Amino acid sequence: MIKIKYASLIILLFSFRLIAQNAETDKTMEIFGFIQMDSGYDFGRMNPDWYDTMRPTQILDSEGNEYQEQGVYFMSVRQTTFGIKNYFDTPMGKIKTHFEFDLFGMGKEVGNIAFRLKHAYGELGKFGAGQTNSLFTDTDVYPNIVEFMGPNALPFIRNIQIRYTPISNQNHTLAIAIEKPGATADQGVYGKNFVYPPLLDGMDARFSVPDFTAEYRYSDSWGYLELAGIVRSIKWEDNNDDQYDLSGSAVGWGLSLTTRLKVGKSVIFHGALTTGAGIQNYMNDADADIGIKRQYNNTNTPIKGIPIPMIGVVTYFDINWSQKFSSAIGYSILNNNTTEAQLSTAYKTGQYASVNLLYSPVKNCILGPELQWGMRHNNDFAGDPQFNLPAAKGNSGSDVKLQFSFRYSFNTAFYKNK
Repeated sequence: MIKIKYASLIILLFSFRLIAQNAETDKTMEIFGFIQMDSGYDFGRMNPDWYDTMRPTQILDSEGNEYQEQGVYFMSVRQTTFGIKNYFDTPMGKIKTHFEFDLFGMGKEVGNIAFRLKHAYGELGKFGAGQTNSLFTDTDVYPNIVEFMGPNALPFIRNIQIRYTPISNQNHTLAIAIEKPGATADQGVYGKNFVYPPLLDGMDARFSVPDFTAEYRYSDSWGYLELAGIVRSIKWEDNNDDQYDLSGSAVGWGLSLTTRLKVGKSVIFHGALTTGAGIQNYMNDADADIGIKRQYNNTNTPIKGIPIPMIGVVTYFDINWSQKFSSAIGYSILNNNTTEAQLSTAYKTGQYASVNLLYSPVKNCILGPELQWGMRHNNDFAGDPQFNLPAAKGNSGSDVKLQFSFRYSFNTAFYKNK
């Protein structure tokens, strides 16, 4: 049963009210989205909450036994999406609004068919506010695949933000934004399961400033080249009543170079190179932003948090065999430079690859099979003599899925007759 909160229903009804208003004014609107059904067979070990995805962080390593290694058949309609865009002429310029949701449950609804807000965003001239794709996210670089997650090493997050776009024309786009902050930490050997009394009990995150993002894109007949950047402040406060002061802060940063290039008449190259530290929650599939580093000579602060460095590479090709047949094939890898205190269960490297053959029998309709592969490799733990923890080599795990999808897209625009 689809679970939709009352607040979400109110927003949806309000959007339909705007449709009725647009029929009587000079304002225009669009209704868009798609119906998608995914089915397939999972040959490996994937967290059941992510049964219809290929997500390296959720692949069970070779030593785990929580998810049995056996074939699993799945069916899903969770990618189905609906959205409304409205355009209002005002004395100050045109207001554009974008409201969109899908059925891919997250958080408490992970694994379920449930309402999930994707976009709630508005623009007036060069200014915009609300929830939409982060400036550190380039959705145009995504290849023509049908799997939900996509390449793990692409930056991808929809974030609440305030945006300013001083330049936007046929060849150049420049935008800056402040975005909602947030981060996660891996406590490693200092977590409550290993140290007693827990050193990191009472540790609270604090974000005193928003994340700062920016992007510049140059577009031409051959495609485009985009450079995006992010700088963020991550702080934590030690409220534990002991002899240690473990409060601290870190600066996260990242750069992402993305491109989509026309290679001949029937091939398009999609590429991305992303590097930085403490920006994992901006990536499509990563893990903790902050890790622990030991300071044995510091009796007051024996450990400190540091941003985890990472690098990600994506290479994909879209191939149009004919007007009705197309394929996407490519590979993605993301590597975290894990810290010394992270355990052998900590996620270090993820790999993702896929290939498909899609058929378009009629306009706006595609269907076909896609073969997906993923692998995770965990951290090589050097051991900790202080807690009598031996060295342990990080385990690996892999998964293969064969997915068949059907998608029908729709987009209808409404205009007032003059």
